[in-house]
Amino acid sequence: MNFDLNQLIRDNIKKLTTYSSARDEFSGDAKVFLDANENSLGSPLTKWYNRYPDPHQQKLKAAISQIKSIAPENIFLGNGSDECIDLLYRSFCEPKKDNVIICPPTYGMYEVSANINDIEVRKAPLLDNFQLDLIHLENLIDVNTKLIWICSPNNPTGNFMNRKDIETVLNNFNGIVVIDEAYINFSRQKTFTQELSDYPNLVVLQTFSKAWGLAALRLGIAFASKEIINVLNKVKPPYNINQATQDFALKALEEVGQVNDMIRILVDMREALTEVLLQMPIVEKVYPSDANFILVKIKQARKVYEFLLTKGIVVRDRSNVKLCDDCLRITIGTEQENTILVDALADYIKNQTT
Repeated sequence: MNFDLNQLIRDNIKKLTTYSSARDEFSGDAKVFLDANENSLGSPLTKWYNRYPDPHQQKLKAAISQIKSIAPENIFLGNGSDECIDLLYRSFCEPKKDNVIICPPTYGMYEVSANINDIEVRKAPLLDNFQLDLIHLENLIDVNTKLIWICSPNNPTGNFMNRKDIETVLNNFNGIVVIDEAYINFSRQKTFTQELSDYPNLVVLQTFSKAWGLAALRLGIAFASKEIINVLNKVKPPYNINQATQDFALKALEEVGQVNDMIRILVDMREALTEVLLQMPIVEKVYPSDANFILVKIKQARKVYEFLLTKGIVVRDRSNVKLCDDCLRITIGTEQENTILVDALADYIKNQTT
């Protein structure tokens, strides 16, 4: 590998003068803030949110650093992982010139964000066992390939990608490899966040939406080299993470034990629901999962999906996705929600046989 980050950064980003917010121009503590044209009298909701948030989220990054054993300078926080995805395109991909590679079936925002940014998307579909097709992937790479997206554990299939395959890509690709680990907490597999020093071309995405149960806050994390993080910080809006999100996330980080307990419960319920579904005559297969959902191959999946809607139950129909014919993606719910789902499927089977 001959990785040169400077060769990947868009020319306009290299020349970009970052917007300097009022809170960027001093360091340390202050008693009186008269620099940012805020409403000094406060807010009708609370006295706490009339001031702009820390544009660099220093306290939150320090707390994440302690838990993850990763230096704050290797951490970027986005308004959801979707902002991280978009910023990677805007920082490193020249519209109408560069291309990226995705491995479908996979998370849809990689392609949507590429289309928004007018970047060519090349596809190396997964093999039948939902693993990377390294030969196809290699054949798609050219001098204008800037990013390769790998979702592991993968959405919607739920499986973890073979680690050696990912390492092969990292070792042989001169662009940036993005490993999306949104569901890593539900897996027994090892995260790639501890490999940042070995791979200067590595970006690892994680999120507070899944295991941490904070999807409404919209808080995503990118881990990467200091050089890549500096580029993302240069391009991001000045106050991309609001103060309420920072406050709630800091409180959540104090409850690591509770989060670990929830993860164990969800994994146990994932296995239990899998066993129950496999006993049903309409279920052909439940694919192994490293996530908080399962992919279920089911007879007449669309019909089952529509029946569940009549019962007020919403799952995800993935039947139109490559390699996922007649498949429903089912999130692991609460014990009560899982029971309601199972009872509804039993009603569907009963109606089909009467």
